[in-house]
Amino acid sequence: MYKGKRIGVVVTAYDEAAFVGRVIETVPDFVDRIYAVDDGSPDESWDVIRRVAETINETAADGDTEPALTVADGGDDRRVVPIRHEENHGYGAAVKTGYRRAVDDEIDVVAVMNGDGQMDPAILDRIIDPVVTGEADYAKGNRLLHPEDREDMSRFRFVGNAMLTGLSKFASGYWSIGDPQNGYTAISREAIEWLDLESITDQYGFLNHLLTHLNVAGYRVADVPMSAVYGDEESSIKYVPFVRFVSLLLLQSFCWRLKTRYLVQSFNPAVVFYGTAALGLAGGLSGIVGSLGRAARGEDGIAGVAASFVAALLGLVSLGTAIRLDAEANEPLEVQSVDRTGAAKREREQEDRTAAHPGSR
Repeated sequence: MYKGKRIGVVVTAYDEAAFVGRVIETVPDFVDRIYAVDDGSPDESWDVIRRVAETINETAADGDTEPALTVADGGDDRRVVPIRHEENHGYGAAVKTGYRRAVDDEIDVVAVMNGDGQMDPAILDRIIDPVVTGEADYAKGNRLLHPEDREDMSRFRFVGNAMLTGLSKFASGYWSIGDPQNGYTAISREAIEWLDLESITDQYGFLNHLLTHLNVAGYRVADVPMSAVYGDEESSIKYVPFVRFVSLLLLQSFCWRLKTRYLVQSFNPAVVFYGTAALGLAGGLSGIVGSLGRAARGEDGIAGVAASFVAALLGLVSLGTAIRLDAEANEPLEVQSVDRTGAAKREREQEDRTAAHPGSR
């Protein structure tokens, strides 16, 4: 229990045999139940999960650690619940499996820690606090809020993350929320029960897609400062297909959010300005290109360039207006999490991580 709430942690694993056992072992003692989900790993991840789970559960059964949840509470008496997908279904599918099991066990707040060891268990309380205290319905780590937190992040990762952050702001409507790919999260049981998990993607775009669904449902989201941690783990993401898939997913999410929130649920003029912006920018830019082509061939293209420039300018003004209206409508759903650790503690944590991963820079 933590501040009167039952806490569950979903540990996802795919090809993480070298790390997932340590992740499970270092989950803080205040966590009532750990759902270790192996998503059809081709390596030894499932064997590691079962072995570590058996050891921890035997320790609890021997009385060294008292299980916080019993059969009478709606769950079984194991602290670690190993779950295996016979086939690989995707990161989102693994998280959703853990979510469903936690809801069945009447867990109040469910956190997610990836099995690659990049999520510091020492700050789990910081991640879950906004949800436990009722400040937010969903909380997530953000490695981009402070320069010192992203020192270990490569330039390639930072640029890619910044681009996805910008696109996700449009798609999700959470304009002050960053680092959407950060999987260190916490969510309330009520939010899980309300969400239609089947309509959220099973793939790596799950985190971005989930934010859009939370926004449409009117749930509050908090960003929590944390530092980037990279060790010897290797990402299983293939970046070109990933970027293509997530970009299309974000475009679809954006259109769905505008239709649902600003046309079906209630009307907001932001949807009109977004439409005007799309027409103005598309028509204006294509017109400018066409007019310049005619001018290059010696034909009169000056009038066309001027008209296209006006259309593009109208599109830009409409886009700015749409973003302002959209941001104002969603401001109540964005929680500015207080950095309770302070800069000094973050610096100490960074020093500890550097000592633990001397080759990560």
